[in-house]
Amino acid sequence: MEETYEEYEEKCREIRRQNEELLKLFESDMASLSPKTIQKHLDNVDFYINNYLLREDALTMENGVAYLDSFLGYFFIRKCMWSTLATIKGTAASIKKFYKCMLDHGKLKKEQYEYLCSEIKDSLQQWMDDCAQYNDPDAESPFMFF
Repeated sequence: MEETYEEYEEKCREIRRQNEELLKLFESDMASLSPKTIQKHLDNVDFYINNYLLREDALTMENGVAYLDSFLGYFFIRKCMWSTLATIKGTAASIKKFYKCMLDHGKLKKEQYEYLCSEIKDSLQQWMDDCAQYNDPDAESPFMFF
């Protein structure tokens, strides 16, 4: 039986409530950083877990490990007007830091964190190359397949 829109919205509300607690935990772990740095990390992670992961399906933070490539390698570059090499790198760092916090607090399995780190290590340069090409008005879009 297919989920109704109301059921989807209720799942999203519940996930947002859970995410709020996770973001508070993340914020408390960053207490030694400057307020500006803390806010930047929180904004980056909030956008990923409360916007991107909930836009088509009600995906939890744990599910998000598997969606990082589609987020930073496609969605972020094409849909976020602020995508630059620096914002891709910074957002990847924020997400990695968040998931490390989740691992440290037992909210994530070690294998999931290792997968995320591997994905970032293996893909970051490609994401940045695609972003540079996409933002260059004289270059062909890396997303045009025809």
